[in-house]
Amino acid sequence: MLTDGMGHPQDRPDDHRARTGTRGESLAVKALKKKGYKILEKNYRSKLGEIDVIARDGGVLAFVEVKARRTDRFGDPKLAVTAHKQRKISMVALEYLKKTDQMDKGARFDVVAIRLLPGKPEIEIIKNAFELAY
Repeated sequence: MLTDGMGHPQDRPDDHRARTGTRGESLAVKALKKKGYKILEKNYRSKLGEIDVIARDGGVLAFVEVKARRTDRFGDPKLAVTAHKQRKISMVALEYLKKTDQMDKGARFDVVAIRLLPGKPEIEIIKNAFELAY
C-alpha cells in the first residue's frame, strides 16, 4: 500500500484512472440507453483487445469506445481515440462479428466522450466516429 510521508494511505495514479474509466463507462451506458441503444455487451474482451460497449441502435450494431477525462489537461477526450486505438477496436469488432455470425449486419463505431468536470458531467455521443480501420 502506498502511504504519504506520515503513513496515511494514498491512491495510486492507476486507481484514479480505473475509477475514472469505470465511472465514465457507467455514465456512457446510461446515456446510450436514454438515446435508445440496447446494450448487448460491456467490456467485451478477446485476445485482440477490448471494446467498452457493444449495443444495438435500431438495426445497427454499434461498437462504442468510451473516453472520460477529469480535467482538460490532456485535451478533449474524443481526441484520445487515436488511429492505433481505432485499428484495435476494428480488429476486435471484426472478430466479434465473425464469432457471432453477424458479418452481414450493419455496424458502426461510436465514441462517447465524457468530461467529468466539477458539477454535472458533459457527455457527448458521436455516432460514426470513425470508419473500419485495419
